Amino acid sequence: MSLLQEFKEFAMKGNVVDMAVGIIIGAAFGKIVSSLVNAIVMPALGWIIGGVDFSDLAVTLGINEKTGEEVAIQYGQFIQALIDFLIIAAAIFMALKAINRLKKPPAPPAAAAPPREEVLLIEIRDLLRER
Repeated sequence: MSLLQEFKEFAMKGNVVDMAVGIIIGAAFGKIVSSLVNAIVMPALGWIIGGVDFSDLAVTLGINEKTGEEVAIQYGQFIQALIDFLIIAAAIFMALKAINRLKKPPAPPAAAAPPREEVLLIEIRDLLRER
């Protein structure tokens, strides 16, 4: 089997195609959540804690002598990415929880009651044992 045929067989497996679709949808979903975080959550959070904009938070280490630009650790962008991740993870968790609830198999039917004759025979057997 040639390398090209092996690759084609691998790429056409259902799991690989499903994974590719999931990655594409996940990227689009990530953009939606990032927009939600940047436009709604972060401004509200900044307002609640006194107008702090997380993306601007940084610790300046000094100035680069060659370029004249500040050298800074921009931990605010990290906080922003962390909040994005937490919201995306929570949204995916809720979606998977809803999907799993829909997938849950129906409860097995209750065992049918034995026929009347069998119940009577069991009662007779138990009475005979008592004697």
